Amino acid sequence: MDAWENREAMFKYSSFQALTQVETFVNCYPILFKRPLALIFAALMLIITGCASNTDNSEEASELALYESAQSGMAAGNYKDAVSRLQALEARFPFGRYAEQAQLEIIYAYYKSSQAEAARAAADRFIRLHANHPNVDYAYYLRGLASFEEDENFLTKIFPLDPSKRDPGAARESFEDFSLLIRRFPSSEYAPDAQRRMRYLKNLLAESELHAARYYIYRGAYMAAANRGRFVLENYQGTIAVPDALAIMVESYRLLEQKTLANNALEVLKVNYPDHPTLNANGEFNPNRSVQKAEKSWINIFTLGLFG
Repeated sequence: MDAWENREAMFKYSSFQALTQVETFVNCYPILFKRPLALIFAALMLIITGCASNTDNSEEASELALYESAQSGMAAGNYKDAVSRLQALEARFPFGRYAEQAQLEIIYAYYKSSQAEAARAAADRFIRLHANHPNVDYAYYLRGLASFEEDENFLTKIFPLDPSKRDPGAARESFEDFSLLIRRFPSSEYAPDAQRRMRYLKNLLAESELHAARYYIYRGAYMAAANRGRFVLENYQGTIAVPDALAIMVESYRLLEQKTLANNALEVLKVNYPDHPTLNANGEFNPNRSVQKAEKSWINIFTLGLFG
């Protein structure tokens, strides 16, 4: 009997101890037992958060894959494919980690794939959206490059065509773009190359003005020719076209019978460029030498005067 009583007492004590522990847990966390839905909601939130985290990781990996694919395309010289990859990247992840970089690199991809207009539009967009970006000077530079080579085509690469005889619109726009880059970012790493290109463009634009002036003389529009020469003198100082511009002014004013203006231009020409081909050994002006047409090349004849 004693043994039985002892076992019964031990069982009652164990049951009492277990009940006491349950009551203690309930007293510590009453919200879980008064509101069982809260426990279920917390579990669901943990599951959803885990799924969202996995989704975010998957999207980040997809964004990185697109960016790396575009980089591979550019490294291989496949710029059109790179453009499509960068466009997809920006469309799918407009606020992603690589969005800004993709907007900048697509300018270069457009430029290298000979899509000058698209490159300029992309550069304008980047400059407008990211005016304070640390690499915004690169966007200005690429915009100038796109305009610089816009008028290049397969004929200019095959035949020795005179660039001053082409439409100077793109060259003028490129000159303005590079000028803007140098004014806003004089310490940019792209400024030295922009300055070199500007020197070339300045000479090109001046020669283009002379080409038009010679045509005006040929057509008998002497005042228009004189104005072109004066424009070169006033706006393109330091270019190789200045002495020819003075010679055109002399000839145009003589043809207009404006002796004072002709003599003034001739005096400047003699003082600054005494060896100019329009001047003889005595410093006298040889008329028509400034507009003498070179012998027509076969390219000029074949293209009806369009090239060469």
